[in-house]
Amino acid sequence: MPAHSFLRSSLRTPAAYTLPAWAQGKFKNLPTNGRLSLGNLPTPVYQITPAPQDDVTQDSTILGALRKHDIKLWIKRDDMSGGVELGGNKVRKLEFLLAEACAQGHKSVVTIGGEQSNHCGATATAARMLGMKPHLILRTHRADDIDASGSSATTPTTTLQNGIATDSFGAVGNVLIDRVVGSSIYACTPEENAHVGSHTMVQRLADYLEQEEGERPYCVPVGGSNGLGTWGYINAVDELSHQLEQTGAHTEGDDRSSAVTFDHVVVASGSGGTAAGLAIGFALCPSLQSVHLHAIGVCDNPDYFYRTMAKIVTEGMGYSPTGEAFGGDGDAPSAGDDPDDMESFLRRRVTVHQGQGLGYAVSSTQELRFMEQFAMETGIVLDPVCSGKALYHFFQNVLSTTTIDSAGEDDDATQSDSPYQGCNILFWHTGGALSMFDKVDDLQLPQNSPVTRLCLDNGSRNDGSSRGIFI
Repeated sequence: MPAHSFLRSSLRTPAAYTLPAWAQGKFKNLPTNGRLSLGNLPTPVYQITPAPQDDVTQDSTILGALRKHDIKLWIKRDDMSGGVELGGNKVRKLEFLLAEACAQGHKSVVTIGGEQSNHCGATATAARMLGMKPHLILRTHRADDIDASGSSATTPTTTLQNGIATDSFGAVGNVLIDRVVGSSIYACTPEENAHVGSHTMVQRLADYLEQEEGERPYCVPVGGSNGLGTWGYINAVDELSHQLEQTGAHTEGDDRSSAVTFDHVVVASGSGGTAAGLAIGFALCPSLQSVHLHAIGVCDNPDYFYRTMAKIVTEGMGYSPTGEAFGGDGDAPSAGDDPDDMESFLRRRVTVHQGQGLGYAVSSTQELRFMEQFAMETGIVLDPVCSGKALYHFFQNVLSTTTIDSAGEDDDATQSDSPYQGCNILFWHTGGALSMFDKVDDLQLPQNSPVTRLCLDNGSRNDGSSRGIFI
């Protein structure tokens, strides 16, 4: 699993992709157009270590509670897969999807997502890196406030004193990235999208652009989640396996003293492709077959994700079993073209949790407080749409029912038989911190990060105020 070179002569030339040895002969639909080098891969994996007992982090905090129950939390930093504009899980999928777009000679792309979609921002940025024009459909409850010219029906386009035009749609979080790279944005309501579906919305806009503008855009599915895009996470499983080998997790002989193995992997799921790639990858990769995957749905419901993952693997990737035991237990689906068999198999290896809370991209106070506390304890910023919701749900509604409660206190009744006691848990960070800008008004910034006036003790502050400190 070679890493991308940090000296890349051309981003627009895909390289041939060699399947991991454990995936060869298992799939019919292969990434024949190769793979682009867009991401900074491999992304790091490291353990999140609580501070000493007598330091800031006590047992009542998030990490202190994990330590008390001997749960080791690791993190896979896919939020570091690119710059601020590309970082996250989507770039892995785009390396395969846009390789096909380049091979087919497309000059523009169309995709869809929520208003604060990490996927849309990454797609727009990657498209510009490859010389393509991005067209983004953004689902937003503000869509009906936008008229045909892009202005608000109540707040028309205005001109600032410096002569720069602005409009009511704004540029907060991921929308800033969308607009800085010059995306053409098309707003629709979530209800309109639900009525016809994301696939149809993208295809209709692509047809319109071809008929009216003479473009022939490449259609990128929501979240980059189809058979081709999911190869990004087959490759990610291979990447993780090699990283574990380098730490001595798979040493020769019986010496396992330095081994690092993961019992559970936790990841957010918004469109199913990342979870599908991880699930089938873990099942096929010999060194990771014991992993149980927890996919935390941030929208829809678990049944939807099981069906979607099964369809991606069977119809999209063309999984074709060869008869050997799957996962070492004879648990292989009986037919590669039957999503029902694959869905039953996935239900045994993956737990899909309902983690959307108040709704997609809608944050509860508890979720935001958890993300703020996690950031202060670890220095790692989660996002309120996907990764933050996922980790909050896993702590609050999975770990807390067997080991710890939301405040990190003991649950003595279940501590002794907790399935997570003594486990290594890997959280797969899918990026998206830019979405936090959309939640600024709901964060406890004054409490967590107070601002104090600093004065030189030379009379520099002479307004008579006693506020501030003097040095």
